[in-house]
Amino acid sequence: MNQFLVQTSWWVPLYSLIGAILTLPWSTGSIRRTGPRPAAYFNLFTTTLAFIHGAFLFRTTWNQDPQQLIFHWLSTGDLDLSVVLDISQVSTGAMELVTGLSLLAQLFSLGYMEKDWALARFFGLMGFFEAAMSGLAISNSLFLSYALLEMLTLSTYLIVGFWYAQPLVVTAARDAFLTKRVGDILLLMGVVSVGTLAGSFSFSDLETWSETAVLSPWIANLLGLALIAGPIGKCAQFPLHLWLDEAMEGPNPASLLRNSLVVTCGAYVLIKLSPVLSLCPITPIALIAIGTVTAIGASAVAIAQIDIKRTLSHSTSALLGLVFIAVGMQHVDVALLLLFTHAIAKGLLFMSAGSVIITTNNQNITELGGLWSKMPATTLAFVVGSAGSIAVLPLGTFWAMERWLNGFWIVPWWLVLILVAVNGLTALNFTRVFSLVFLGEPQPKTRRAPEVPWPMALPMVSLTIVTLLVPLMLQHWQLLLSWAGPWARTGPDPAVFSLPLLVFSGILGCVVAGLLYIKPAQRQPVQLPWQSLQDLFAYDFYIDRLYRLTVVFAVEQFSKISAWFDRYFVDGLVNFVGLATVFSGQGLKYTVPGVSQLYILTILIGVAALGLLMSSLL
Repeated sequence: MNQFLVQTSWWVPLYSLIGAILTLPWSTGSIRRTGPRPAAYFNLFTTTLAFIHGAFLFRTTWNQDPQQLIFHWLSTGDLDLSVVLDISQVSTGAMELVTGLSLLAQLFSLGYMEKDWALARFFGLMGFFEAAMSGLAISNSLFLSYALLEMLTLSTYLIVGFWYAQPLVVTAARDAFLTKRVGDILLLMGVVSVGTLAGSFSFSDLETWSETAVLSPWIANLLGLALIAGPIGKCAQFPLHLWLDEAMEGPNPASLLRNSLVVTCGAYVLIKLSPVLSLCPITPIALIAIGTVTAIGASAVAIAQIDIKRTLSHSTSALLGLVFIAVGMQHVDVALLLLFTHAIAKGLLFMSAGSVIITTNNQNITELGGLWSKMPATTLAFVVGSAGSIAVLPLGTFWAMERWLNGFWIVPWWLVLILVAVNGLTALNFTRVFSLVFLGEPQPKTRRAPEVPWPMALPMVSLTIVTLLVPLMLQHWQLLLSWAGPWARTGPDPAVFSLPLLVFSGILGCVVAGLLYIKPAQRQPVQLPWQSLQDLFAYDFYIDRLYRLTVVFAVEQFSKISAWFDRYFVDGLVNFVGLATVFSGQGLKYTVPGVSQLYILTILIGVAALGLLMSSLL
C-alpha cells in the first residue's frame, strides 16, 4: 500500500488540473442552465481528493528515505529532459500545505465570489494555480520547476486580470506579468547554463555536481545571479517587487493564495538551488543585500498604506526578504520554517481582510472601524494571524525566529538589528490596521456590517485553529530546538540575549501603534514630522517613477528609434525597389513593338554585354 501511494504521488497535482479542465463547459458558457456553481463543486471535490491523497502520502513518507520517480520525456544525444519527482517528507509536506490552503481558499471563494457571473472561470484558474504549485512542491527537476513557475506566471496574469472590464485591473495584470517575465528570462538563461555545465537538471545531481565543480569566478557569479533572478521576481523582492502590490487588484481569494503560497514557491526553488548558489562568491552577498533592503523597506512602506490588502502584501515582501537572508547565510532550515509559518498566518490574515472587504465593500482602512463587536470571528482571525506573523510566544513565527537566534551558529549583530526592526515595524503595522478596522466607533460603512456567511466563516475559523496549533505541529515534528542549545554548545552566546530583544520589539510596535491609533479621532496613516519622508514611504520610495525615468524611458526611446528606422529606412528601401520596378515596367512597355527581329537583337546585345563583362573580370 505504501509503495502504491508513492508510485501514484503524481496524481495529486493531476487532481487539481482535472478539476480545472472540468470547469471549461461552464467557463466558456457551453452550459448555462445550471449556473456556474457545479464547476466550483467539481474543483472542491478534486481538491479534497488531492488533500486526502497527500495526507496519506505524507504519513507514509514520514521519517523515510527520499525516493525518486523518473519519467523520461525527451532523450536525444546528450540531452535528457526527464520529469523527476522527489517523494520525501519535506516535499510531500509542502504539497500537503498547498492542497490544504487551496481547499480552504476555494471554500472561502464559494462565499466571496457567490454573486460573480464568472465564478466557473475563477475556480478553473484556482485549480490551475493549485496544480502548478503542487507539482512544484514535489519536483526534483530544475527544468520541470521552471515550466511550473511559468504556469504560475501565466496564472497570475489571468487571475489578476479576472475583472478585465476595469482598465486599472488590465494594467495591473500586464505590469505583474511583465515584471515577473524579467526574472523568468534571466532564470531561463541560468537553467540552460547550469544544465549544460552539470549535464543534468535534477536537483539531486546538481547538488552532487556542486560538491566537485570548479568554475571561474566570472562564470560562477553570472550563473548565480541568473538563477536567483527568477525567485526575486516570484517573491516580490527589490527591484522586482512592484507586481505584488498591483496584483491586489484581483479577487481576494486569489490574493490569499498569492501572498501565502505563490511567493513561497519562488523561495522554495531558491532553497533547492542553494547547493549550486554556494559556488558563486557574489550570490550570498546579493541575497543578503536584496533581502535586507526588501525586508526593511517593505516594512516601512506598509505602515504608510491605507489599502488593507496592500499593507498586508508589503508585509509579505518583508517576510520573504528575511527568507532571502536566511538562504544567503545557508540557514536553509530557518528559511523553510519561516515559509511554513508565514503561509498559514498570512492566509488567515487575507481571509480576515476578505471578510471585511466583502461585508463593507471597502478596502480603505481609514473609512472603517468598530467591527470587533459585529464580526467577532473575523476579528479573532485577524488577531491570531497577526500574532502568528510576528515573534509572539508561543505561535509559529516566534519559534522560527528562536531557531534562527538560538540555533547552531553564531548570529551577527547586524542580523539581530534587521530582525528587531522588521518585527517591530510589522507589529506596528498590524496593530495599526487592527485599531483602524476593528476598534473605535462604527463608521458609516461599518454600522450595518454583519458577520460573513458559513462558507467564508468555516475555512476562516478552521485556519485560525490551525494557526494556534502550529507550535504543537512543530513539536510533533521535532523542529523546536532546546532552549539550552547554544549554551550547551560553546557557553554563553550573545545571540541568546537577542531573543528577548526581538520579543520586546514586537511589544514596542504594538504599544506605539496603540498610542497612535486607538484614539477615535485619528484615522490617518503614520504622520512623520517630515512630509517628504512620509510621501517617500507612502509612494514606495518612488520606485515606479524611477522606473519611468530610467527603464521605461529608455525602452520608449529605443522603440521610437526602431520605429523611425523601420519606417524610413527599411520600408523606404522596400518602397523604392517597388517604385523602381513599377516605373521600369511602365517605361519598358513602350519599347515593345511586337517585331521578333528586334527581340532577338536585344537578347544578342544583352548576352554580348554580359560576356564582355565576364571576360573583363577574368
